[in-house]
Amino acid sequence: MPDLNHRARKILHAVVQEYLHSGDAVGSRTITRRHGIDLSPATVRNVMSDLEELGLLMQPHASAGRIPTNQGLRFFIDSLLKVRSLSPKEKEEIRARHGMPPSDLEEFLSRTSRILSDLAQQATIVITPVPERQKLEYMEFVRLRDNEVLAVLVVEGGQVENKLLRLDFPADAAFLERASNYLHVLLGHKTLEEVRLRVVEELGKEKNQVDELASRALRLGRAALSSETVPGVIVSGQAHLLEGSGSDGGVNLSQIRALLSALEEKERIVRLLDRTLEAHGIQVWVGAETPFAEMGDLSIVATPYGPEDRPIGSIAVVGPTRMNYSKVIPLVDFTAELVSDLLEKWR
Repeated sequence: MPDLNHRARKILHAVVQEYLHSGDAVGSRTITRRHGIDLSPATVRNVMSDLEELGLLMQPHASAGRIPTNQGLRFFIDSLLKVRSLSPKEKEEIRARHGMPPSDLEEFLSRTSRILSDLAQQATIVITPVPERQKLEYMEFVRLRDNEVLAVLVVEGGQVENKLLRLDFPADAAFLERASNYLHVLLGHKTLEEVRLRVVEELGKEKNQVDELASRALRLGRAALSSETVPGVIVSGQAHLLEGSGSDGGVNLSQIRALLSALEEKERIVRLLDRTLEAHGIQVWVGAETPFAEMGDLSIVATPYGPEDRPIGSIAVVGPTRMNYSKVIPLVDFTAELVSDLLEKWR
């Protein structure tokens, strides 16, 4: 990022604020009249021209004012934007809208997605907890018939995953109970990712170090944990994207249709999850930085939720680059806080 002096920062801030509010190119007279900048319009134009040379502003037409580039928006978000915290009253009103937390996590996350979309007036994405990052609370095996066994995995928060297994060795009810107890002691209270690694590690030991019961129990555990589960994706408020399209919104209808289609692609959404979990706190991606780079003028405000040292899911708002960042960022942050608090209570 370029090193701007105070005057250039103030003018860039004014241009971006005007653009976010109106969607129009901003002229020098607008800056001097509305933002208390005690400079002549000619001086402001010179500074705006310098900002254009730095790639922070652009002039859509020869006779028009300037609008921020994606790089200019990035500078504004990183260095100039002032984000206020939600007041206690605002937080209480949001909690009231959520009501009593349901026993089903996915139902709560769906409600959370709809409420955030309504408050932010943008589309929202909530990615459900990634099983691999959650701690295994319990593993049980139920004999169905002959060589068929149902593996029941319970992770923190009470989420249950069932998997049908076909075994190549005999397994009666007594063995399955002993195997469940053995694996619970060996693997309990680790994340599923850690559990998989431990099972592979134990199976790799010398055969004389692992008796027949343990060996079969580990093979059973490996079968139950053999495939990773793709997290669920909850999308709400797609209609807000249409409301923000057109000449003022920065995103045209063909881009919106492409985005709506992209929101159905789990691979892209999971890519967003990976980027969110790797970062800390609120992240804002602009234009080409987003997983929807080809859509053009889009921004994403995202943050992970879950334990601070081991986030397990993420929440994001998707909208035009002209979105109201000072409003959206604290809403996303507080929503993630609500979800994290609920998960902590369910643990």
